[in-house]
Amino acid sequence: MVVEDAHWLDPTTQEFLSLAVDEITSSRVLLFVTHRPEFESPWHAGSHVTALALNRLSRRDSAAMIGELTGGKDLPEEVLEQILAKTDGVPLFTEELTKAVLESGLLEDAGDHYALTGPLPPLAIPASLQDSLMARLDRLAPVKEVAQLAAMLGRVFSRDLLAAVSPLDRDALEAALSRLVEAGLIYRHGFGADESYEFKHALVQDAAYQSLLKSTRQRCHQRIAEALAQRFPQTVETEPEILAHHYTEARLIEKAVEHWHLAGTRAIQRSANLEAIAHLTKGLELIDTLPDTVDRAQKELALRISMGAPLIATKGYAAQEVERTYNRAKQLCKKAGDTAHIFPVLRGLWNCHLVRAELKQATDLARHLLRQAQSEQEPSRLLMAHRALGTTLLFRGQFPIAKEHFEHGIALYDPEQHSSYAVQYGEDPGIICCLYAVWSYGLLGYADQALTQMADTIATVRKLRHPFSEAFTVNFAAVLHQLRREPQEAQRSAEKAVTISTEHGIVQWLAHGIILRGWALAAQGQEEDGISQIHQGMTAWRETGAKLHWPYFLTMLSESYCKAGKSEEALPLLSEAQATAEKNDDRFYEAELHRINGEVLLALPAHSPSEAEASFHKSIAVARRQSAKSLELRAATSLARLWQGQSKHAEARELLEPVYDWFTEGFDTPDLKDAKALLDKLT
Repeated sequence: MVVEDAHWLDPTTQEFLSLAVDEITSSRVLLFVTHRPEFESPWHAGSHVTALALNRLSRRDSAAMIGELTGGKDLPEEVLEQILAKTDGVPLFTEELTKAVLESGLLEDAGDHYALTGPLPPLAIPASLQDSLMARLDRLAPVKEVAQLAAMLGRVFSRDLLAAVSPLDRDALEAALSRLVEAGLIYRHGFGADESYEFKHALVQDAAYQSLLKSTRQRCHQRIAEALAQRFPQTVETEPEILAHHYTEARLIEKAVEHWHLAGTRAIQRSANLEAIAHLTKGLELIDTLPDTVDRAQKELALRISMGAPLIATKGYAAQEVERTYNRAKQLCKKAGDTAHIFPVLRGLWNCHLVRAELKQATDLARHLLRQAQSEQEPSRLLMAHRALGTTLLFRGQFPIAKEHFEHGIALYDPEQHSSYAVQYGEDPGIICCLYAVWSYGLLGYADQALTQMADTIATVRKLRHPFSEAFTVNFAAVLHQLRREPQEAQRSAEKAVTISTEHGIVQWLAHGIILRGWALAAQGQEEDGISQIHQGMTAWRETGAKLHWPYFLTMLSESYCKAGKSEEALPLLSEAQATAEKNDDRFYEAELHRINGEVLLALPAHSPSEAEASFHKSIAVARRQSAKSLELRAATSLARLWQGQSKHAEARELLEPVYDWFTEGFDTPDLKDAKALLDKLT
């Protein structure tokens, strides 16, 4: 498998190639990749990868190459010397300059050698590759215009498209293409309807393109764009970026902006987020050249809103680029008097504030979204508003009311109607309601309902074929199993999250998956590796600008240190977690934070059991305030176990039994099994 000019790879092809490099480690495959020295190859680190620096040809090798091109016939010494000096060992230049000299009329075939037809003029041999290529094109004057027009179509071009824009008739065009093939400037591929051509090298295409006057280029690009729009509808539909490019070069700005937007939208639909950002950015750059009118503001607003989803995927919800995009969109809504788009813009800003753990601002925005949706009575917006407010309240520890919002959202959700939102907003709000409902059920003590809802959601997400939603979902599955103290299942889900997020460049959920995988490894006895991965994931999480979940992550890290016998390192992490939870009002894991603090204190000989008991009491109080029955049971079990060791059996049973008796499901979970086993010992 040969890949040439890897420095021009688009992000998706580079991603494919990276996967291929990994996959062929033990296969009988030779993958050969060429690129310029300035290209930073991501593959050099592999033990099965060998990097070879290709230096310039030696004088001897250059002379041998020239001999091949002349058919073994010697050139006059002064001509050979000039070619060797000017090409300086560059193979393409050597080849092109030799051909240019042979075609120039300076030489005549003398049988076994070439001879000069007269004195060699001082500037007869071009001094650069560009000059050499131009000299060859100029000597092909009758077909030069075909090469120039073809160069505007791209390195590879179809015969049909060239015929559609060329003034030549079919026979004349075929003759011109044959001349270019014979000259070695282009190659022919395929036959009939599939016939296409390729410039021998991008520099050949560039030389032909640059030889056109700017005004001529603009007219030709317009002609190409019109031909594509009228006669090649499939290209327009599947590759709108091609039409956008020609409209851009023709300086038809409004049409160019329209098609860059279409190209960006199509890339988002394929989850090609980097390409989407590139296309939309080109549209925004062109917008700046238009007069400052309401129409321009509306066009820019549409591009900004579309930019939100791919930026979230590649940078994270809380990234500065995301906030700037939505703030600019908010300004444009006011400028254009556009009330229809203010809802998705405010939703984007809400998400940014949420993940930055700016929960007061997030709550205000979520309530505003709900009021607006209720006033409009538009089901889709009501769904998104309930998702927003429910999520914000869940992280503030208001689990029962958060659950109600998620259930309202689920009731409004129609997978067929709302599946397009995954592309438009980067996520499917109905799926998100289902996932957060899973957390709510688990925290509130409905373990079986949580598992059922999780399985149903995973089945729905598979049908969407939307990588961002898949990464989101398997991360939530990992959290559910972490909350249930099921490390093997948590690891499996986290591994899926890491794989999907890596393949699609989803930075936020990649970091999250690494953290959950680290916890799962530590919980299964691989403490050192687990702790390392939690640190790695937390660093990546903060690099996106995210601060939400921080008390949760710190508590899991502390728990892993304690399991590794490093309780003295665990305690400061819990202090930081408590301070962060108070500062940000991020109380999703507050009850468990206090419980683990108690367990860490018990593992430290310098601390008295009464300090641990106080932490367990705090955990129980928080869990009761939040109606988090699963966390209350876990804290009550920890305190009852402490009292058992102090021979306070009656007090322990009196504490634990009513909590255990509340449960009507989930009796196969580790928490309920532990509580039942302890109660049996306390009788």
